[in-house]
Amino acid sequence: MSTWPDLASRSEAPELMDDLAIGGSELEEALRQLRRINQLLIGAWPLREGVDRLWRWAGQPAELSILDVGAGSGDVNRPLLRWADRHGIDLQITLMDINPETCAEAADYYLDEPRVQVEQGDVLNLPANYADIVTASLFVHHFPNTQLPTAFTRMLQASRIGLVVNDLHRHAFAWAFIWGATRLLSRNRMIRHDGPLSVRRGFRGSDFERLRATPGMGRLRYAWRPFFRYLVVVPRYERRFA
Repeated sequence: MSTWPDLASRSEAPELMDDLAIGGSELEEALRQLRRINQLLIGAWPLREGVDRLWRWAGQPAELSILDVGAGSGDVNRPLLRWADRHGIDLQITLMDINPETCAEAADYYLDEPRVQVEQGDVLNLPANYADIVTASLFVHHFPNTQLPTAFTRMLQASRIGLVVNDLHRHAFAWAFIWGATRLLSRNRMIRHDGPLSVRRGFRGSDFERLRATPGMGRLRYAWRPFFRYLVVVPRYERRFA
């Protein structure tokens, strides 16, 4: 096993997925395997819970738009489409990623789903009020601590109702599990490198407490969820929120 990591603070070592020079078949394979890993670990559950909470908080509107930033393949949104069907919601989802090859993979993945559109873009350049809800699944851990307040602020300002973040708990068991699972399930160097590193770049409650001190983030609420995930919900405006 790799040397046991220091998890006292977030790692800022770079992930291969953030290197836009890496593409082609290696990236396509990594995205396919990430979809499988997300399915095995039920990675979409906190996202759906957070969207449902904000939707109810907003009065259960019949129409809802979602912007998923750093979306990758956007596979975690499939349960949201089924959730919308159950509640009779006219849901429109835009997947945004900075990598054009990733956008192409997402567009192909949702080729037969008219409710999902794909757009290339940078989360740090989002226009205000872009969508009702902005979501980020396993994305914000890619930002160093110095950029997190800006990223959260941009995402919240791009929403009309609020922000939902689904990301990793920085924990020794989670790191060991992902280290072993990525070596058992994959030969792709991006998966093997980035999987354990993502946990090292993940979060603890104290990280969110510091983030909540950012101007405009006082409404941030976070909660631990199974499989070492954190659900973060930030309503755009001050209202009663349970």
